[in-house]
Amino acid sequence: MKEFKKILFPLDLSESSPKIVPYVQAVAEKFGSKIHLLFVARIFDYFTSMYVPQPSISQIEKDIIEGAEKRLYEFVDEHLREFKGIKATVEPGDATGRILQYIADHHIDLVIMGTHGRKGMDKIIFGSVAERVVKTSPVPVMVVNPYRQSS
Repeated sequence: MKEFKKILFPLDLSESSPKIVPYVQAVAEKFGSKIHLLFVARIFDYFTSMYVPQPSISQIEKDIIEGAEKRLYEFVDEHLREFKGIKATVEPGDATGRILQYIADHHIDLVIMGTHGRKGMDKIIFGSVAERVVKTSPVPVMVVNPYRQSS
């Protein structure tokens, strides 16, 4: 049987993120896995074609990353306190690209992530990070719909 020594839990720090935690915990406990959390902060590269002073954009991005790091550490303390050696990371960029790069850079064995379960226009407009990761990941991906869990 395949062993999952490193699990990546990419999260968006929304109200659905804690609903994925029991799945991450169960797999990590079963395999004695190390848990990696990744939050990807969107950056403002798309504003570079407009006149917005660069220091303003850079400062906003810095503030977003610092705020996300603070919230990520609070999330670990609230939901994953009993797991030792959790690696929590905030990276700027495109979510799908950063997740795939993180998998490669850290030799991840399994990804466990949530989906928002968007349909119709929402899916067309926002796309699905989970769907893109599933289709392109070099490792298995477990996707959990936090809104359709049985008790």
